[in-house]
Amino acid sequence: MKIPLSRPEIRRADSAAVNAVLRGPRLSLGKKLEEFERAVASYAGAKHAVAMNSGTSALHVALAALGVGPGDEVIVPSFAFIAVANAVCHAQATPVFVEIEPDTLTLDPVAVERAIARKTRAIVVVHTFGCPADMGKLLTIARRHRIALIEDACEAIGAEFRGEKVGSLGRAGIFAFYPNKQMTTGEGGVLITNDDKLTARARRLRNQGRGASRDWLDQEEIGFSYRLPELNCALGISQLKRLDSVIRRREKIAKEYARGLAGNSDIELPRLKFPDRRISWFTYTVRLSPRFTRADRDAIVKQMAERGIECGRYFAPIHLQPSYRRIGRRSGDLSLTEATAERTISLPFFNRMTGREVGTVSRTLARLLQG
Repeated sequence: MKIPLSRPEIRRADSAAVNAVLRGPRLSLGKKLEEFERAVASYAGAKHAVAMNSGTSALHVALAALGVGPGDEVIVPSFAFIAVANAVCHAQATPVFVEIEPDTLTLDPVAVERAIARKTRAIVVVHTFGCPADMGKLLTIARRHRIALIEDACEAIGAEFRGEKVGSLGRAGIFAFYPNKQMTTGEGGVLITNDDKLTARARRLRNQGRGASRDWLDQEEIGFSYRLPELNCALGISQLKRLDSVIRRREKIAKEYARGLAGNSDIELPRLKFPDRRISWFTYTVRLSPRFTRADRDAIVKQMAERGIECGRYFAPIHLQPSYRRIGRRSGDLSLTEATAERTISLPFFNRMTGREVGTVSRTLARLLQG
């Protein structure tokens, strides 16, 4: 592709940090892991951080550490990456799919409250595309019903709700660092929390159930192999140092897209600002007007690719995926989720994207929409 959907930004300082670990004596569970966890916790405004090999693993561990298991239900959005439901199923609980809000594409608090039942144990709110959900209302609901709220901020590191970093507001928060994210560790994720007991259990679970004071061959409980290597941690430390400047750069790219696509009645653009939130732009995702069908959208994505421009169709509704047609349950009407999923196109978006590339994407999309 001439213009890819995403592209990780690796600088000389990143390479030097990784190479330094290769010259050292330790490749796992070393000082870089501890340094990375401290740095992420400090950045997010949380007391603790527990690094793992993916955001999915971190979400799975958060649920398991909270005691979520068989017979429990967890409220999740269906308009999200499928990992959010997979983690619930790995915890042997049942995902309950709930509707989204039209402007943020995040969980609708009214729909969440209606979905709460006797078996509800947790809510997983996803800050979709880096846009914070309405945490004020969602936290109030969780506290009123005495259920845990977990923030899936895998797409939203650096985003803020009323001046506080997302991920730090719920019982636990999750970040992910896949190469398409605002910052990357190659593969990796982090659980953040202010809960001492949750932290201690998460550390055990990520490392085969080993306790801090136990011998390597002694396990306190059944755990997982979710460790994050020192190499990845070193890369994360280096990338985190410039994250704020990266977020500002991505804000600028989003504004360039908004200018380039303004006035086109065939496209609904994402909101650039909210009075109580700061977006950490993960993708720039537009919605086609209702006159376009899913087949039309897919054809446009294909035609963009033929012109060297890679686009995505984030997200397919989880409740309609073959693997979930008989798993979980729907709560209420999900027509907005389904209609939105049929019309979304995620445009190329990465740290070093140029204004010229934004212009090329915008003009090409506009021409294709005209037919």
